[in-house]
Amino acid sequence: MIRWTSVILAGGKGTRMKSPLPKVLHPVAGLPLVSRVIASVKGAGCQENRVVVGYGESLVRQVIEPQGAFCYVQKEQLGTADAVKSAGYDTLKGFVLILNGDHPLIKAEDLKELMARFEKGSAALAVVTVKLKKPGNYGRIIRHKGEVQAIVEAKDASAATLKVNEVNTGIYLTRGEILQELLPKIKNQNTKGEYYLTDLIELCRQKKYTVEGYEAHKRVSFGVNSQAELATATGLIYRRKLLQLMDEGVLIIDPNCTYIEDTVKIGSGSVIYPGCFLRGNTSIGSFSVIEPHCFITSCEIHESVQIRMGSHLEKSVVKSRAIVGPYARLRPETVLEDEVQVGNFVELKKTLMKKGAKAAHLTYLGDAEIGESTNIGCGTITCNYAADRKKYKTLIGNNVFVGSDCQFVAPISIGDGAVIGSGSTITKDVPAKALAVARGRQFVKENYQPKTAHENASSAENIAEKTEQKE
Repeated sequence: MIRWTSVILAGGKGTRMKSPLPKVLHPVAGLPLVSRVIASVKGAGCQENRVVVGYGESLVRQVIEPQGAFCYVQKEQLGTADAVKSAGYDTLKGFVLILNGDHPLIKAEDLKELMARFEKGSAALAVVTVKLKKPGNYGRIIRHKGEVQAIVEAKDASAATLKVNEVNTGIYLTRGEILQELLPKIKNQNTKGEYYLTDLIELCRQKKYTVEGYEAHKRVSFGVNSQAELATATGLIYRRKLLQLMDEGVLIIDPNCTYIEDTVKIGSGSVIYPGCFLRGNTSIGSFSVIEPHCFITSCEIHESVQIRMGSHLEKSVVKSRAIVGPYARLRPETVLEDEVQVGNFVELKKTLMKKGAKAAHLTYLGDAEIGESTNIGCGTITCNYAADRKKYKTLIGNNVFVGSDCQFVAPISIGDGAVIGSGSTITKDVPAKALAVARGRQFVKENYQPKTAHENASSAENIAEKTEQKE
């Protein structure tokens, strides 16, 4: 069985990013740079993945180790060859793929093709190249009779060499025994005093080993070294996802203003309006509509759902034919069953609303269960957080009518078919089919015109006191 090991170089600080965050942890369309590279090498079939870390080691470890990659520390930034040596090069067996941790556009298919070509060939070393209309500062590939002779850095190149448009991507394919033989021979006799992996080419030539250049799609050469390049990579990955969804029958009103991460799934016939940001493990069924400026993270949205403008949903479930918003907020562990309606400025947290239940506007329901076809009036609140700093549950049955401006002091249970009068603060359980009203009694005094605000307050207090005594 052919064994492949990837060595991902991710130890640099990334000074041009001008950020305290290690460069390879900067997010591209929702995933850190290095995470995208790890996903690509794993998808291409590398059985072992080694990541060379340096700056921000502890932070980088927290990201890459859960992905099954192994960390190797480069103690000093002494060049690419030194980085590969730091990856335990003397234990490498079989085929080795070397690449940078800041190339987020590489696809697993790109690497599979390169690896298969190397397996079939007889080269000791293969350099992955691309041809660019504007090669810029990339190292130029110098060939003779098709074989790679050297890589000349732009700063060292003559005018004739600068006209060469085939450049080095920083991706290499080789074998463990080649690295074990040649890496110790690389010297640091250059202005920076560093050990360059490109020197492998000259060492291979001295040994009469074949060095080939594998031309690849230009996307593999795109490395991120600045915030501007990070934004460019993010835009390209979002665009890639949007094109995929449109090919699958999703209507994206304006791809230039829509942001959907790779992990999101959307059924055909659904419509996504501009300004939406869909993240994480979100799935949306067919024929659903997501109106402008919605932010949805790791939600399960079924078919024929309407998420209206400006709504924010996180780790929630919205079932078929439900309507959410505009300007609603669904916090984690919220479940809306079929045909539920949640209107504007409604916030739900850890709440189950059963089939056909409604909360039309200006309501907070937390740690609650709302029964089928129950109507929650405007301004209703579940008081779930108590003085003991614990949260308690509110249970409201089926076909309950809750008037406006009600408070339920949990733990509390409301039976099926009950009616809660507007303005009530409910502190005791209400049985099924009962009417519950808990509010101060209204009194009216005609021709009431006190001279001052103080007299007005005193008079009101006296009247209230007399009313209470009568009761």
